[in-house]
Amino acid sequence: MEGLVPVRVVSPSLYRCKVPVSIKGSISGFAMDKRIKLFRAPSKFSIRAQQSDLKGSLSVASSSVEEKGNVLRIKEWELEMYQDELAISQGIRIRRKPPSKAPLGYSGPFELRLNNDDADSPRNILEEITWYKDEEVSRMKKLNPLEVLKKAVEDAPPTRDFVGALRMAYQRTGFPGLIAEVKKASPSRGILKENFDPVEIAQAYEKGGAACLSVLTDQKYFKGGFENLEAIRSAGVKCPLLCKEFVVDPWQIYYARTKGADAVLLIAAILTDLEITYLLGICKKLGLATLVEVHDEREMGRVLGIEGIELVGINNRSLETFEVDISNTKKLLEGEHGRQIREKNMIVVGESGLFTPDDIAYVQAAGVKAVLVGESIVKQSDPEKGIAGLFGKNISHT
Repeated sequence: MEGLVPVRVVSPSLYRCKVPVSIKGSISGFAMDKRIKLFRAPSKFSIRAQQSDLKGSLSVASSSVEEKGNVLRIKEWELEMYQDELAISQGIRIRRKPPSKAPLGYSGPFELRLNNDDADSPRNILEEITWYKDEEVSRMKKLNPLEVLKKAVEDAPPTRDFVGALRMAYQRTGFPGLIAEVKKASPSRGILKENFDPVEIAQAYEKGGAACLSVLTDQKYFKGGFENLEAIRSAGVKCPLLCKEFVVDPWQIYYARTKGADAVLLIAAILTDLEITYLLGICKKLGLATLVEVHDEREMGRVLGIEGIELVGINNRSLETFEVDISNTKKLLEGEHGRQIREKNMIVVGESGLFTPDDIAYVQAAGVKAVLVGESIVKQSDPEKGIAGLFGKNISHT
């Protein structure tokens, strides 16, 4: 774990055997007192005794180091368990890492969980992605240390106003502002577009009236990449860019900023309230907007209790079944939740299952002021026409 001080292994060279020479009386000049005990070569019996003592000392030292190492492992494991308990208490069902066994000889507050037959394989696709992402980020951090990223951020150009772009699009068109997604594939649908040119698609989206763009950066499951984000920004596309990534580590926020992101996605289903708050602070410092995504009423309640959130995305796709139901948007915006959103002047982004003008009208009537759409327009041979078909009219600037 970061922040923990590693146990130092004591070098065996510190345990050296010295044969003492006792000198009684004083030494003046060259005159020696007759009571000096002259050095004698140790007998084979004393050597064996000293070797035995040395082995004993080394054995004790080794045992002490091993014991300290096990104590450290126990503390790290308990910390993971406490984090799991916190997530469970907030209704988070997605486990961030595969379940791990307790260190040997563990005795403590989590003993009751030792015999729990918790599945050691992912229970759904989001959990699978999250587990893989944790490993992937660990590898990427070694290649791109955080301190290097922080220096790169200092030299990066300023971010573009993601939230402002959505508000302006809503005022200009009377429709929810469009976040058009640059996406080659998805776990549920497979490859969406064979001849995939991220820059060409992004330019078509911008021309078709998109207020902002969402760029998938996950490679394994969505066939995306941070190089797509960087390429789109370098090509001169003016739309603010959302880095669509599964964030499990603050490092990813810095990395996204260096690649041209103006906003990042935070998923409430895999992050605790404290983690969301902490990541929001980093994003604010870096000038990034945040889209915080929820799936159900409990997640919506949690997010509304966190200060500093301007964009809330409602994903209409079930985490368990992967089925899509756009009525989920209406359900989450009814009653007290809807009232709080209006009071805070938050922008709600409708996500998943939006294919027709009727779908757009339905979520807009529920209170949505922006939509994130990928599949229904990226599959079109002409994405610009796909956007017009989605809204039932041309929403471009021309």
